[in-house]
Amino acid sequence: MHTFVRILAIVIVLLSHHAYSDMLLGAVKNDKLSLATTVVRVGAQATEDYLPHLRHKRVGLIVNQTSVLQAQHLADFLLAQNIDVQVLFAPEHGIRGNLGAGETVVDGVDTKTGIFIQSIYGDSKMPPDNILQSIDVLVFDIQDVGTRFYTYISSVHYMMQAAANHAIEFIVLDRPNPNGMFIDGPILEPAFKSFVGMHPIPILHGLTVGELALMIKGQGWIDNASELTLHVVPNRFYDKSMNYSLPIAPSPNLPNDQAVRLYPSLCFFEATAVSVGRGTPLPFQIIGHHQVALGDLILRPISMPNAAPSPKFKGTNIMAMDLTKSDIKGLDLSLLIDTYKRFKQQGKVLFTSKSFMHKLSGTRQIIDDIQNGLDSEQIKQKWQTDLDAYKKMRQPYLLYPESPLGEQPNVVE
Repeated sequence: MHTFVRILAIVIVLLSHHAYSDMLLGAVKNDKLSLATTVVRVGAQATEDYLPHLRHKRVGLIVNQTSVLQAQHLADFLLAQNIDVQVLFAPEHGIRGNLGAGETVVDGVDTKTGIFIQSIYGDSKMPPDNILQSIDVLVFDIQDVGTRFYTYISSVHYMMQAAANHAIEFIVLDRPNPNGMFIDGPILEPAFKSFVGMHPIPILHGLTVGELALMIKGQGWIDNASELTLHVVPNRFYDKSMNYSLPIAPSPNLPNDQAVRLYPSLCFFEATAVSVGRGTPLPFQIIGHHQVALGDLILRPISMPNAAPSPKFKGTNIMAMDLTKSDIKGLDLSLLIDTYKRFKQQGKVLFTSKSFMHKLSGTRQIIDDIQNGLDSEQIKQKWQTDLDAYKKMRQPYLLYPESPLGEQPNVVE
């Protein structure tokens, strides 16, 4: 009976695949963005692939507000399936995604489910041994945005290490990378390894979290990597060329698709005297300063407890460049270079935290090159050889085609 059900399920999936392919062929030219959002089946939706691994086991969930399948939070869904969820592990921004960047996440109890919350963002990035000893399986299901300095992937690293140390099974419920079509930026140099850059990968790495997890294990970037039991439940009907629109904001200051697109280029400004719009209605959609006129838009950042408790230029008008309609995507250095020139002309310092810029970029080279007058193409040319080597290294870990309608992946174990 069970064999018959499995065969029937496979037939249904194959038929569905052909139906979706026909839909894509007929409609992708007209509205690929909205189609990608509705057609893609994320890992969390493939319940048949991971529920068997969770039954009769003690489960820990690494989740936040994006951990949703069919309008239901993963924790609620699993509890309804009588899965023994022991702990919720909270990354940066917290379980509900309502804490500002860098705010300490504290332990507590989830008011909705009554499940204990263990922070993995604060003084310690790995849970204490007594918590881990109560877990048989760890499940990661969080939407990422495909940049090295977005800290959810750093939490993946530490939690994979915790799983390897304690012989805990680790499952990644994969989700699309909205910047997955880009591979760009310098490879992280070991001297600048930090929580905003853990791995020797470029700023835009072109991987989903599932693919990166396979790379972390395969490259031995954690201790006892060979001992880790890792499962990746992949996305279905997904390829890297898709303009995937995120249905839920991944963090408070990336509220929409435009902010997600601009984030790889604007995050460098976090190490400068310039505001990226935290504390305004347009986070990561403007750049502004109170003395150097970067644009005609006048904004006044205010404290926003759930997004920007202490924003740059709080209570002060800034003159901002409106990027809400900008076609910038990928990793664009032109804004940073132009802003540096404007500041230099007015005798002002742009890079107010060079050490943080080095961590974000993973190298000293970008600041040095900008100060030495190199343009964007000259700077980018310097890391092309390393990018070519990286692209070869990543090949064994790729789960998805980089052009439309390729073969769909299987569960990876």
